[in-house]
Amino acid sequence: MAKEQPATNLEKLRNIGVIAHIDAGKTTVTEKMLFYSSFVHKVGMVDAGTTVTDFDPEERERGITINAACVTFNWNEHVFNLIDTPGHVDFTAEVERSLRILDGGVVVFSAREGVEAQSETVWRQADKYHVPRIAFINKMDREGANFYAVVDDIEERLNAKPIVVAIPVGAGPPHLPGAFCGTIDLVEMKQLKFDSETQGEKYVKTEIEPEMLDQANLYREKLLDDLSIFSDEMTELLLSGEEISPSMIRSVLRDATLSDMCVPVFCGSALDGVGVQPVMDGVCYYLPAPNDLPAIEGTVPGKPEKKETREPDPDAPFCGLIFKIETHPHGDMFFIRVYSGTLKANSRAFNPRANEKENIPQIWCIQADHRSLVDSVSAGDICGIIGLRFSVTGDTLCDVKNPILLESITFPQTVVSMSIEPESSDEHKKLKQVLESMRRQDPTFQATINEETGQTLVSGMGELHLEVVKHRLLREYKLKVRVREPRVSYRETLKNVSEVVGGGQRILGGVKHFAEISLRMEPLEDSQEIKIVNASTDETFKSEWRQIVTEAIQEETQGGGQLGFPLIGVKITVLGGQFSETETDETALRFAVGDAYRKGLEKSGVVLLEPIMKQEILAPDEYVGDVVGDINQRRGVVANTHNRGKITVIEAETPLSSLFGYASALLGLTKGRASSSMELAKYGPAPTEVVKSFMLE
Repeated sequence: MAKEQPATNLEKLRNIGVIAHIDAGKTTVTEKMLFYSSFVHKVGMVDAGTTVTDFDPEERERGITINAACVTFNWNEHVFNLIDTPGHVDFTAEVERSLRILDGGVVVFSAREGVEAQSETVWRQADKYHVPRIAFINKMDREGANFYAVVDDIEERLNAKPIVVAIPVGAGPPHLPGAFCGTIDLVEMKQLKFDSETQGEKYVKTEIEPEMLDQANLYREKLLDDLSIFSDEMTELLLSGEEISPSMIRSVLRDATLSDMCVPVFCGSALDGVGVQPVMDGVCYYLPAPNDLPAIEGTVPGKPEKKETREPDPDAPFCGLIFKIETHPHGDMFFIRVYSGTLKANSRAFNPRANEKENIPQIWCIQADHRSLVDSVSAGDICGIIGLRFSVTGDTLCDVKNPILLESITFPQTVVSMSIEPESSDEHKKLKQVLESMRRQDPTFQATINEETGQTLVSGMGELHLEVVKHRLLREYKLKVRVREPRVSYRETLKNVSEVVGGGQRILGGVKHFAEISLRMEPLEDSQEIKIVNASTDETFKSEWRQIVTEAIQEETQGGGQLGFPLIGVKITVLGGQFSETETDETALRFAVGDAYRKGLEKSGVVLLEPIMKQEILAPDEYVGDVVGDINQRRGVVANTHNRGKITVIEAETPLSSLFGYASALLGLTKGRASSSMELAKYGPAPTEVVKSFMLE
């Protein structure tokens, strides 16, 4: 039976995400938060596959997060809507859509590895959406842990202003001298000791031990100096030698964090249960409630130049954003962040993109893989809806009488593809339905089916992404299909500028059609966009014809270039044309555009582009020569190397086509002692032999 969603004081609500590079400990941090808040009574383990948020069988088997999972719990009179996000680059879309709707973030760093490649990616994503965040330097119990080096890393590599609010007592595992054993709270100037028998659930605040007092005083002084920049009152108190209260420190630090001017830094070891509760307190103290943020801004549907805003008020007109879809046998679950107003079950909402009204039969409170019916949700809530017909990821739902269109979510382009061949016509039909369902769920997953050959090409963000897709097809959906090895998804761009005229007169079914379109096609440097500009000043070129021409150009570019790959980095300018009042219609215009487009491709010439990946490899010093030599053999270029403790960090740019199976090769090359990560850096010209191979096809 449905129940009323508890009315939450907006000031006590926190919509946060836990984000980081893979293997920094995000899911373990989340699991400890759930344990300390009494949401669960036993701590789940990633390696054992017993965590709350990694509930998908594929996640439990691999020990990684693949899907962003939402869970709601209470802490210190606050309500947390927490999303645990993936760290692997192949699933960066999950982070993208989560950050689009979150108010704050907890960024987890490994104390040994520091700021890694995917750390930079998620940081940039948070910058893009202006998400205030706090940092937690995890794994202080690991050999080689260096808290202060990671703080410097955050400042240098992320161009951020870290403000240390807690420092570690010791570093490294228990068998080493000076092992990590607790933290010091610089705001209250107390040492925190965590009880290992209760997995850190119980801890005590004590006076700071004499051997740590000088270090604590040094960083307390630095904390106050850093914060005085943001507060004249604090500066005056410091100059007069007066004591600064913890409440003032927290107030100034909160204001600076909400303004994206600094990042409070905590430390600990989530696995050992050290330092997690202070992070949870930090979420309450320093990260925003929904009403701390500016009103959400959108546009009036159909009038993109006219801005519209909504305050985070339950009594304002309703609006929310669909940020995720999960497919279920009994109906897809649409995850929505409510920005304003109140949404009730058995009501109607408007989708301005589809220009359709949606029925809202059921609203669900989501708790990872568990859910419960609620009667209504209001500003600040995150919920699930079943029963929508016209909506997709990134769509706005709003009040029927007060429409607003919010900014959608943009996702990165796919870089790897593989072919799938069903074994029978029945399997072909099933495959088509399953792929459509998977595409709705994952916007970075693309599938195209050749109806003549029956071959299907699916594209994703990387080898692991496609491997997960393959496993789902074979195990979850039990499809009988043959899957070929992944291959690179190439792109095309123009070589030169060209001006062409296409079209003319055609007779179809005894009816004359006439139109000529003049286009200028040119490459766009350092861009992946397709830019279409109408520069014609001809008054006989009617506005409705201009619209048809623009749509036709968009469709042509989606069809790809001369080799059949998507076109990127191109500007197409409509210069004008020749028209007839009686013979120009949509058919003539589309023919003219298609003819001009093909002539433009031929005259300009195309360049085949391949994805170039930015690699970050962490290897012990003795293997650096072998690793660099291997990168050179793969057509890679080493951009930079630097030391991080006893580990050398190698940064390189390497073509994706040379990196299939690289993780396994690297482990063999370094006897399992190196690790690597990669993300798309850019597209670059493909080798001549690759271009020739496609021309022969």
